[in-house]
Amino acid sequence: MDKRWWKEAVVYQIYPRSFMDSNGDGIGDLKGITSRLDYLKYLGIDVIWLSPVYQSPNDDNGYDISDYQAIMDEFGSMEDFDEMLSEAHKRGIRIVMDLVVNHTSDEHKWFVESRKSKENPYRDYYIWREGKESGKAPNNWGACFGGSAWEYDKETEMYYLHMFSKKQPDLNWDNPKVRQEVFDMMTWWCEKGIDGFRMDVISMISKTKEMPDGEVHDFYGDANPYCVNGPNVHAYLQEMNEKVLSKYDIMTVGETPGVTTELAKQYAGENGHELNMVFQFEHVESDGKYGKWTDEKVSLIRLKKTMSRWQTELYGKAWNSLFWDNHDQPRAVSRFGDDRPGYREVSAKMLATCLHMMQGTPYIYQGEELGMTNYPFQNMEEFRDIESINAYNEWCGSGLLSHQIFWPCLAGKSRDNARTPVQWDDSENAGFSTGTPWIAVNPNYKEINAKAETADTGSVFHYYKKLIALRKQNPVIVYGKYELLLEDSEELFVYTRALDEKKLLVVCSFSDEEEKFTIPDEFIGASCIISNRDNVYGSGRIALQPYEAFVLMKE
Repeated sequence: MDKRWWKEAVVYQIYPRSFMDSNGDGIGDLKGITSRLDYLKYLGIDVIWLSPVYQSPNDDNGYDISDYQAIMDEFGSMEDFDEMLSEAHKRGIRIVMDLVVNHTSDEHKWFVESRKSKENPYRDYYIWREGKESGKAPNNWGACFGGSAWEYDKETEMYYLHMFSKKQPDLNWDNPKVRQEVFDMMTWWCEKGIDGFRMDVISMISKTKEMPDGEVHDFYGDANPYCVNGPNVHAYLQEMNEKVLSKYDIMTVGETPGVTTELAKQYAGENGHELNMVFQFEHVESDGKYGKWTDEKVSLIRLKKTMSRWQTELYGKAWNSLFWDNHDQPRAVSRFGDDRPGYREVSAKMLATCLHMMQGTPYIYQGEELGMTNYPFQNMEEFRDIESINAYNEWCGSGLLSHQIFWPCLAGKSRDNARTPVQWDDSENAGFSTGTPWIAVNPNYKEINAKAETADTGSVFHYYKKLIALRKQNPVIVYGKYELLLEDSEELFVYTRALDEKKLLVVCSFSDEEEKFTIPDEFIGASCIISNRDNVYGSGRIALQPYEAFVLMKE
């Protein structure tokens, strides 16, 4: 068994803009994070994944970086960063930075130079192409945030590629100078003492030399076959590992859209020379009615099948990342659980049980440990997210869909659901800021907040705290083998974990009705190590209450 600290760690993602504001400007900042480290230490987490804090014009909330070695003015200074890093380390908490190197901001000095002339030394740092004879873009590819993936630049009368916003031009990783610039920057951060990198869309850094038109879905051609898991992606990551990652005791996780279990073994194989683990998105991707946009509930059978495949096919070969939500996904309890009064807390605990008992490194997204919910959006003026705004304009502005049809899909799936401020207490603005928050606070903060939950031992917060403690006490939760039971049940997610003489039975009801369940004979008399309901699990057949979850341990 290959034991590593990052396998046994629990990670907490901070989206700095929405975490804690220390100076009253309505925007979360580094000093705000430092002020809440004791809260995270009390929860029991080991690692903070910090979404981007670099200098940025904020077209995509910091994922458009204009200087990789400077701190965004709104978030504070490099001194503030150093203080946060030092204070985290004093508490035994590691800091993992967000590495965004598929693209930069168009305000980065490299791109400012690149667009000046075709002969500029930085020209080949980005992907430039001539347009078609008709004056159209080089091909029909669509960008991930809507619109064409190509932007015409008058200065040199050519197009540059941007797989996201037009203010996020893609870097040309085929240029060895680009790779060395990135590796030098990563080394600089490692020398500063950070503990790893979460790598944004790292599976997209290598593009094919040929750039033909893609198959058309919705509005534009699909660029994925030519831009995702490209021809040199593994060579470039192995080079990164050799020149930077292997020199430090750090944790690396790659965000890898389009990854399969087979590809994950290449990116994050136990014997590989690339990354420690990857984020895969199969379990949070839905067959949306309109692209990613849908208001349909997830199929539990499909969810179980997907998550179980990753558990079994990576076992002993690569390491899993476990998550329900992040800054790009709606709130877990609203999406996979039930955020109605009377069901929110118990379903939040059930989801936590289901995820944290699996094999892999668990990630908690800020506010998830409180059972924070989606925001009740009423109009477009409440959105801040470029993806959501562009999607509404594209689908409704084109006349393809009416507001009435598209609105529930947009409101339920918007990334802004995860970006409303953390609810610290029941004071104005949920204790997030003394000023006007950059995005509205969810109005349910008086009922759902950290102050109330840390004081209540029966809260969602304390349930997460117990789950984290159990993982640290029981190697079977970290390293045990997974087996799915009742695979055809549309209501129950049941699985076992086994390591040496210990075995766990994990039972989670995704139903809002009473469900019958028979405890397998081998677990009758086993001890219950955690449950979200007051129930006795000694006998064979039991009635599960809505969203009930429990874990039995046999030694």
